[in-house]
Amino acid sequence: MPPSKKDKKAPTAAAVDRIGALPDEILHHLLSFLPAQEAVRTCVLARRWRHLWKFATGLRIVEFEDARSVQDVRKFVDHLLILRGHVGLNTFELELSGFSEDDVPYLNLWTRLAVLCNVRALTLHLYHIEFLCAKLDGLPLVSQHLRTLDLRGVSLQGSFLDFSRCPALEDLKMRHCQIDVDKMSSLSLKRLSIIFCRSALDHRVSVSAPCLVSFTLDSFAGRTPLLESMPTLEIAYVELGRACSDFCHNYINRGFCGANVAPCVNCLGYSDESRNTVLLGAICNAKHLELISPLGMMIFARDLKSCPIFNKLSTLLLNAYWCVGPEFHALTCILKHTPVLEKLTLQLVSEEQVHKVEMKGSYSSTERPTGISEHLKLVSVKYNVVDDRILQLLKFMCTFNIRFSFE
Repeated sequence: MPPSKKDKKAPTAAAVDRIGALPDEILHHLLSFLPAQEAVRTCVLARRWRHLWKFATGLRIVEFEDARSVQDVRKFVDHLLILRGHVGLNTFELELSGFSEDDVPYLNLWTRLAVLCNVRALTLHLYHIEFLCAKLDGLPLVSQHLRTLDLRGVSLQGSFLDFSRCPALEDLKMRHCQIDVDKMSSLSLKRLSIIFCRSALDHRVSVSAPCLVSFTLDSFAGRTPLLESMPTLEIAYVELGRACSDFCHNYINRGFCGANVAPCVNCLGYSDESRNTVLLGAICNAKHLELISPLGMMIFARDLKSCPIFNKLSTLLLNAYWCVGPEFHALTCILKHTPVLEKLTLQLVSEEQVHKVEMKGSYSSTERPTGISEHLKLVSVKYNVVDDRILQLLKFMCTFNIRFSFE
């Protein structure tokens, strides 16, 4: 008998173009994950793909095959941006490892064109063996759509960090950037990260971001930025690196310039500043806080003279900077100004090291706390070896009726 129609074989899966069957909007989104060079190459797949790449919702200009520097991709990117016109962008990512002074006008032009395309997330990552930054123009960004700005290896000047005309901006990350602006300001910013950046200015960079929820300042080279009030802050991480210029020249034997020592140039300059605090006054509303500094840095010691009350702080991490001196003045001061503190971690090893020993302490069940938060439930001390410093610290904590046990 002849085979019935039902017996006819269905087309094999290999013969079905499942990707090509997707709607254009989805293909535009999928193309945004490809390097721009690969996205453009899809134009040869079929007639329908000829112009799809022009409407990709994102552009990724990254290292690809032999193209690793800005100079290698100049011609390609110029043609790419001209051919796609002002089609809207969700993301624009530029990530290359080489550039020269001649490349700077191209970087500025590409950045401005991305903003004109209503980009929401703008990433500029430039890598170089030496600390050489591509100098962006000093004009402020103007965008009603920009929400995320991620910068690496660029030099910022003029009014570039004035985000008063970027009302939707919520995330700003800067890593290995040269920040030579008088003021960084935004009324909408919620998350700010400044990592391994530096400033060549003689005065402090002012940071005004009153709506911040999360703030990170890590290893800033130059004068520590001057923070303005952050009333909505919840999480803050502040680490003063060794490249910070706010150090005491007379720091010897775990002490700063005092009554018996003529103030050094740095300490004398701090006494002339009108602001009560540089850092602590702005971050005093945080609920979770990490404060780390090398010995000899003056900023925290200076700020403690006008130490604010941390009325919301529940978890606090401090490093060895806070645990020196026979009277542990810095540690005592911060503990007496944290009335609702619940967890305290004293990390007496560097971040690069893994602690070998951890001791945990809490209030004695038979004794009331004295002078510090009655809400304190846990004190964790992390270190490598038991020495006189550790013994003195444990003895000091016992004066607050805290008893320790080994883990």
